[in-house]
Amino acid sequence: MKLAPARQAAFGALLAIDRGAWSAEALAAKSIHLDSRDAGLASDIVFGTLRHHGELDGMIRLLSSRSVDHLDIAVRLALEMALYQLRFLDRVPDHAAVNDSVELVRRAGKESAVPFVNAVLRRALREPVTVPETTSTPDWLLARWTAQFGEELALGIAHASLFPPERYIRVGTVAEPPEGAVATEVEGCYVLPSGDPGHFRFQDIGSQSVVPLLDLQPGQTFLDLCASPGNKTAQALETPLRAFASDVHLSRAKILLSLGIPVAVLDAVKPLPFATQFDRILVDAPCSGTGTLARNPEIKWRLKNDDIFDLRRKQKAILRNALELLAPGGRLVYSTCSLEREENQDVIEAAVAAGGNTVVVKTMQRLPGREPGDGFFAAVLTR
Repeated sequence: MKLAPARQAAFGALLAIDRGAWSAEALAAKSIHLDSRDAGLASDIVFGTLRHHGELDGMIRLLSSRSVDHLDIAVRLALEMALYQLRFLDRVPDHAAVNDSVELVRRAGKESAVPFVNAVLRRALREPVTVPETTSTPDWLLARWTAQFGEELALGIAHASLFPPERYIRVGTVAEPPEGAVATEVEGCYVLPSGDPGHFRFQDIGSQSVVPLLDLQPGQTFLDLCASPGNKTAQALETPLRAFASDVHLSRAKILLSLGIPVAVLDAVKPLPFATQFDRILVDAPCSGTGTLARNPEIKWRLKNDDIFDLRRKQKAILRNALELLAPGGRLVYSTCSLEREENQDVIEAAVAAGGNTVVVKTMQRLPGREPGDGFFAAVLTR
């Protein structure tokens, strides 16, 4: 039986993601041979299946009376893929979604499971079931957001995570935007609903809202301490600066070399080897990424509560070391794409409590569903 290349690629990517790969990297590796139409369908299936994972597993339970925890991973993923297409993708013929998922199970060497998969999907066509969309957000995360932001905003965050993010590009303040691009409230940031961005890079509006907080001025010394992949660094360099960038990983630091500024491999958790201070410092700290669940949906199924506290310890150390390098009267911006208080307000409060005349100038909080784009937190500090 012929198998649609898009579904084959999506299935391979989902298997890789289950083994620990990141969604974007797994999808790119499995889609490299596809034309644009098939690549688009593969992307829809992979990200949609991950976003709606909780709902899809709930549907499997209702349709089969079996716990998904006891299903072989290939069987479970084939069912999730098919149910996602049947429930959420109107442009996909039902028979194609069902037949290809049955064939995927067969090709995965799970012949004995073929009748089960076929029966579940045929029943789904006869007796459509729905599961509350809140099941596609882990209970513990939804409880956290409810406690911090209230129920209405928490549900809005969860709802926003189920849809593909809008496409934003960085145009800057000099270049002309491509045709069809629409300006946003962030200077130099445009929505590009469709089409080729040309030489402009994709960068979420939440990410682009951080650098303006630095209030960069020509000729200032600037340190981007956790710089990779370099989008915020490149945005900062729209202002002529004496800039320096670093990252903890050599492979990621190499990406920064294209920016044309000095780059170093540094573990910012440890004391930093600089003999000078900087007028402006950006600490875009490593974080849980809970503000980016629409873009990185696998995070919500991998993240554990203890991970947040482990990250907080690192973030406190990084910020403490960075503040030692801030020139008197300078400005440091600490930012994360996390929604969690432990990684944001708690880290800032600890820095202020540690002394050193650290003062909070302002803070910014962007929430998915309330503001456009990814969720971000940022605090402006001075000494």
